[in-house]
Amino acid sequence: MKFRCEREILATALATAGRGATNSTGTSPVLSGVRLDVADDVLTITGTDLELTIKASVPVGMEEPGSTVIPARLTADIVKSLPAGSVDVELTSDNVSISAQRSQFAVRPMAVADFPSIGAPSNEPFVLSGSTMSAALGQVVRAASTDEARQQLTGVLIVSEDDAVRMVATDSYRLAVRDLDEGALLGAGQQVLVPARALNEVQRLVSGAEDLKVYLGDNDVVFEIGDVHLTTRLIAADYPNYRNLLPSSYPNVATIGRDALLDALRRVRLLAQGGATPVRLQLEPDHVILSAITTDVGEASEQIDASFEGEPMTVAFNPDYLAAGVDAVDGDEVRLAVVDPMKPAVLRGVGHDEYLYLLMPVRVP
Repeated sequence: MKFRCEREILATALATAGRGATNSTGTSPVLSGVRLDVADDVLTITGTDLELTIKASVPVGMEEPGSTVIPARLTADIVKSLPAGSVDVELTSDNVSISAQRSQFAVRPMAVADFPSIGAPSNEPFVLSGSTMSAALGQVVRAASTDEARQQLTGVLIVSEDDAVRMVATDSYRLAVRDLDEGALLGAGQQVLVPARALNEVQRLVSGAEDLKVYLGDNDVVFEIGDVHLTTRLIAADYPNYRNLLPSSYPNVATIGRDALLDALRRVRLLAQGGATPVRLQLEPDHVILSAITTDVGEASEQIDASFEGEPMTVAFNPDYLAAGVDAVDGDEVRLAVVDPMKPAVLRGVGHDEYLYLLMPVRVP
């Protein structure tokens, strides 16, 4: 194997595929590497931890075809550190040589035979809008749990709803729901549970892309973005009935400027001690007062203009979760709908009913 490639192109492909490689020391060592396959002037780089696989292809100047497996993180760091211009990569009997101008590295390869075989999708893809999916994933994935003990909550539920598709994520403290006009993606009544980790990578890759192709299988799903293929296993678990969390009506509704609320939250959060202290929202007919009080540290408060219909009250939330929800909604104004200080509240962008962010309140004295 011998080829030449521009440093920036090679570095990007290595970083992309390397995010599929494992960082765990308790798994097979070969899974910490990426596989390089060179044929027909194309380099394909593959990283996998058996749950998530990322494959990136780039054009190269090929002199000899071949395959090898090399450490993912080390190789990416080496190529990124090289001077701008062409990078030469060659597999010898003992090493993989990586060189550019006067820089020369030699990396010990791993056995190609030990690297898992990754199959190609056999079904036809659904083609979705890249910009729409990027925005939707950015709104929903943030609410998924990272606690592996509750595996079902580490996924994003994608479910058929009438002639549309709904994406749902929750960590039991908050819930994000986004409706998409992509009914053909799933059959009537069908649902799948996709790991949020994989969808985080899809969001990163699809940003700026025109299309996203989705190959949905029985046990896995493949996302194709340009020359990158991402494959992930579906989560085989029952998802909680999130609909039970959604109140049927909200008698108290505040309408607040989105940017003003984000700015006030940013300032008041300084006294919230990394999210440990809740932020209180005092809802009044023509304004909202945000405040945070941390014993032995200090307190902060700020009043912002708002319209409020309902019974004046004070509600409190985790400041990080609240800020994440306000950041996720679209539009110039957000609508905060509340039943009472101890029941879930819902954030929506005014004029953007396709997305909601439900947030559990925090009990305060």
